Amino acid sequence: MSVPDYMQCAEDHQTVLVVVQPFGIVPEDHFFKIYKRIASVSQVSIRDSQRILYIRYRHHYLPENNEWGDFQTHRKVVGLIAITTCTSAKDWPQTAERFHGQKEVYSSTLYDSRCLVFGLQGEIAEQQRTDMAFYPSFDECSDVERRVEDFVESIFIVLESKRLDRATDKSGDKTPLLCVPFEKKDFVGLDTDSRHYKKRCQGRMRKHVGDLCLQAGMLQDALVHYHMAVELLRGVNDHLWLGAALEGLCSASVISHYPGGTGGKLLGRKPSISQTTDAGKRHRPGALTTNGISADTSTEIGRAKNCLSPEDIIEKYKEAISYYGKYKNAGVIELEACVKAVRVLAIQKRAREASEFLQNAVYINLGQLSEEEKIQRYSILSELYELIGFHRKSAFFKRVAAMQCVAPTIPEPGWRACYKLLLETLPGYSLSLDPKDFNKGTHRGWAAVQMRLLHELVYASRRMGNPGLSVRHLSFLLQTMLDFLSDQEKKEVTQSLENYSSKCPGGMEVITLSAELKLPPVPFTKLPIVRSVKLLNLPVSLRPHKVKGLLGQNVSTASPFIYSPIIMHSRGEERCKKIDFQWVQGDVCEVQLMVYNPMPYELRVENMGLLTSGVQFESLPAALSLPAESGLYPVTLVGVPRTAGNITVNGYHTSVFGVTSDCLLEDLPAVKTSGCLVEVIPSLPRLQLATSLPRSAHTPQPMSKEELSSSVSVQLFNGETQQLTITLENIGCEDIETLEVTSKVVNTKEKVFSNFLSWKLEEALSHLPLKPGLTVTLTVSIQVKLDFSGQENLLQDLNDDGISVTGLPICSPLRQVLKPRPETKPISNDSGKLEYSHIKVNKHESKLDMILNSSLQFLVCGIVYGNSCNPIEVQSNVIGMHRYRYQYQYLHRY
Repeated sequence: MSVPDYMQCAEDHQTVLVVVQPFGIVPEDHFFKIYKRIASVSQVSIRDSQRILYIRYRHHYLPENNEWGDFQTHRKVVGLIAITTCTSAKDWPQTAERFHGQKEVYSSTLYDSRCLVFGLQGEIAEQQRTDMAFYPSFDECSDVERRVEDFVESIFIVLESKRLDRATDKSGDKTPLLCVPFEKKDFVGLDTDSRHYKKRCQGRMRKHVGDLCLQAGMLQDALVHYHMAVELLRGVNDHLWLGAALEGLCSASVISHYPGGTGGKLLGRKPSISQTTDAGKRHRPGALTTNGISADTSTEIGRAKNCLSPEDIIEKYKEAISYYGKYKNAGVIELEACVKAVRVLAIQKRAREASEFLQNAVYINLGQLSEEEKIQRYSILSELYELIGFHRKSAFFKRVAAMQCVAPTIPEPGWRACYKLLLETLPGYSLSLDPKDFNKGTHRGWAAVQMRLLHELVYASRRMGNPGLSVRHLSFLLQTMLDFLSDQEKKEVTQSLENYSSKCPGGMEVITLSAELKLPPVPFTKLPIVRSVKLLNLPVSLRPHKVKGLLGQNVSTASPFIYSPIIMHSRGEERCKKIDFQWVQGDVCEVQLMVYNPMPYELRVENMGLLTSGVQFESLPAALSLPAESGLYPVTLVGVPRTAGNITVNGYHTSVFGVTSDCLLEDLPAVKTSGCLVEVIPSLPRLQLATSLPRSAHTPQPMSKEELSSSVSVQLFNGETQQLTITLENIGCEDIETLEVTSKVVNTKEKVFSNFLSWKLEEALSHLPLKPGLTVTLTVSIQVKLDFSGQENLLQDLNDDGISVTGLPICSPLRQVLKPRPETKPISNDSGKLEYSHIKVNKHESKLDMILNSSLQFLVCGIVYGNSCNPIEVQSNVIGMHRYRYQYQYLHRY
């Protein structure tokens, strides 16, 4: 034997082998359809008996393995079911002849055979034949299972007769010597009359009868015969057959202890009758018994004496394997015994001892194996290691099998098979192809081995002719293993990624490999790495403000306040928190990201933009060029909301190395944000103001968060009049329908100031509604009318109002009677003292408020006579010779 059966398990020793083969022209799908129905008859309850016959089916079996049938009877082909097609009577003789020729292959061991003929109708098909069954088609064959059961019962009859014939002790008859193929030449010329030779013959025959009893469902008889064979063979040092007797003893004991089976494929087996309460009733299918009689006390005593304990089973397996190891030609038997022992140990949860058997199996030399046989061997070893829980060792042998699929000696390497096997190794190396599994924190597994495996997946997918898979695996490698790559490896991986993506750009689609396996997209959240996301308010000139006068009565939105010391806080709630400012439909909105480049070279990010939901949003892409290993770098992404409502910033999209990524904030636990939900209000008008006066050098402080201030200056003498032209231009997209102009003075002391602004709105209002792009002018007349007569405390009042007084020092009784001047009295911006009006411009009403901030400069002159001056003259000079300079401030809102 050169080809082992890696699916062997201990309970296979009680099965009979039936080969199902096609001949002639039989479609493959039809053949396996019928084969599946035949294989469903895996155990048959024998009529007029309480025994069960178990059947093992194979659709391919080497005739050379059949020669080992005397050594272990479950390897002997005892049944043949041939499947063929025949459409005409003239082809029937040739079909029948081919069937008989096929039987000759296994004639030395065959008990019975059947031929299932499909497609033949007529006189021949109507003949009643035992070994033939005729069916019109592959779909019209309802009694296939029944015919197979009849066939199995005929096999049982032959099996039982052989068992009785071999078990009967015929005194005076010579016991034949059973041999394995490679032993026949060794026994030529031996003395057949010696006691040693006779004991060898008897021991081997006892072992053979034990096999037949086990197949025939007589478990206790099999145990007895195996024990006798072990004693006889041990006495003559017949190690090969002693090993077989020990293995048979182990198999019978395993069947007794584990009636459900150890191979995982015979789950239909039922517990033995001794474990049931209906001992006096007919045995259920699958019940194990010695001779069809209900179990009694003597049976249990016999079982306790002959059946090995679970610990002894493994010890006997070790002994049997050690005997097999003495024979070079018994490598297949030794390997299969190791596999059977591992399956038993897996049931017993003894993983370490099972690994020792597998380690021994690895070093068993089976001679020259084909590449396909090597692949099968490593794959089975991998499955067995997986069975005992050695996942990493299982992955190792699965990877060796994958490499064997593309060995240099194979003329046509199987890259698809290699790729499939490599995918199956991923769980053993704690590697998942879902990038979300790597966002959970601690890295699991050996990064060096994982990177090597990912490189092999990339290479295998490229050799398969699938560059899209290569791009996906390289993207996954770069995203998940970035922290473990050296600078040189980062450059090599990114260069490879750019080469592959030039042929097949990477995207966010899911790649389906099979119904069970799908490759999720890989967003580049580390190229660049984003640390914070902040939504920015609109510029001051574009920020919307509620106009209280237009809202009517304020609607109270107050709600009951309930205090709780427990703060329920989560990152999800933080991100969904609504921001207290608004964006405007049609205006450019900004989101600031703090990013950095972890790569050792300049990183170019193309087509970076925002991902939003809630309203229609036009993202304006940006291109970045981040220096190597840069620190936190601010990046502003912009876009325009096209509809009104609530908008949520969900993340951002990038294009790096030819791979498009959609990076969601919910997948970035390290990102800090103060909220990503903001209200977008409908479009508002935009108004731009220009005046005919020059701008003031003095920049006033903003009067409130709702106002935008600008200053122009004009210098007038008391009584002088000047015209001010204000140009209003609609620079937005909405019509301006209402215009309102008001003015207020900075100071309320009317004894000093009086109203000196006047205008007429009729001309301006006639141009409303003002269409986008059009302008309208408004003329304002500035006339200075100030009365300083009788103002004894003039200078003090002016200083108190923040008006600067310049000139010569004044030494007079008038100065002495003035109120004490505060040491520091800044110009007050308190809204409670200064009454400002507001420029309010919206779709329904535009309101222009002008604020006059008067700054009066006095030039005080006096006639000096020595060290004193006439108070009256000073007062006269002050009143008659002073000069005023006014600063006019207006509010510019657009």
